[in-house]
Amino acid sequence: MKTIDEMLHLDLLTPEQHIQIDAWIAQAGSPDEILKMPPALWQAIEHASQVMGIDQDLLRTPPLDATDAFLR
Repeated sequence: MKTIDEMLHLDLLTPEQHIQIDAWIAQAGSPDEILKMPPALWQAIEHASQVMGIDQDLLRTPPLDATDAFLR
């Protein structure tokens, strides 16, 4: 939810899109149900994700010191 809140704050989602996405996620009983979100809402999330660089963050190799911190 924090991510879609940030998308709203950055004006990457309209208030109406945010409400609809939030409601869809809240009623979904599983990740599979979330994946059934209407295409227009997915397109809005995908666009906002691209602008925010979320995909690049997820694909970036973690720094070596991050592994060390995890193992401690």
